[in-house]
Amino acid sequence: MLMNDEYQPINCDDYDNLELACQQKLTLKLELRDGETIEAKAIDLLQKKRVEYLTIDQNGTLRDVRLDHISSFSHPEIGTVVVSLSD
Repeated sequence: MLMNDEYQPINCDDYDNLELACQQKLTLKLELRDGETIEAKAIDLLQKKRVEYLTIDQNGTLRDVRLDHISSFSHPEIGTVVVSLSD
């Protein structure tokens, strides 16, 4: 998936789980749709130009990850969530 692809919102329940992870500053294991695996602290959810992002802190470096690029995320408190795109 390229960064200029049309954004597809994720399921509301998945968004709510990410929001909870940000509120608690949980360290998540993220699996991206391109195969990349990231372990980082969830910081915030934001929207830029109608695209939603998860801001993560990866070893002191902030990075914004498009929500529709996330395949799944996990943490012991919330389990593993397979992200589905909204219809």
